[in-house]
Amino acid sequence: MDRTPGQLLREARVRHRVSQEQLASRASTTQSAISRIESDRVSPSVATLRELLHLLGEELVLTSEPREWGVDRGQVRERLRLTPEQRLDHGLAFAKQVIEMSPNVREEPDAEAA
Repeated sequence: MDRTPGQLLREARVRHRVSQEQLASRASTTQSAISRIESDRVSPSVATLRELLHLLGEELVLTSEPREWGVDRGQVRERLRLTPEQRLDHGLAFAKQVIEMSPNVREEPDAEAA
C-alpha cells in the first residue's frame, strides 16, 4: 500500500503517542508545519522526513527496484544497430504481416483512384 509522506509521518507519530506539538518542539519547528506535512499540503524533502521519523525513533527506508518495461530490450538494441532504411524495411514487413493476418483490416483506397 503506497502512503504519502504525510500519512507515513502521522502513522509513526500516533504509534509513538506523540502530539504534533511535541514533535514540533523536538524538531525546532511549529505545530502548523507538522500539520501541513501530515495533511499533505506540503511535501517534505527526504532529509526532512528522515529527520522527523528519527525524532520519533523510526528509520526511513527507501528502496528501488528495476522497472519492468514489457519490451524485449535486446530486440530494441538489435534494431538500433540497423540503418534507418533497414529499420523502415522491418517496419513495413511487420505492417504487411499484420494486414495479412487481420481479415477485418482493409487498405484505404487512394484518393486519386476514387
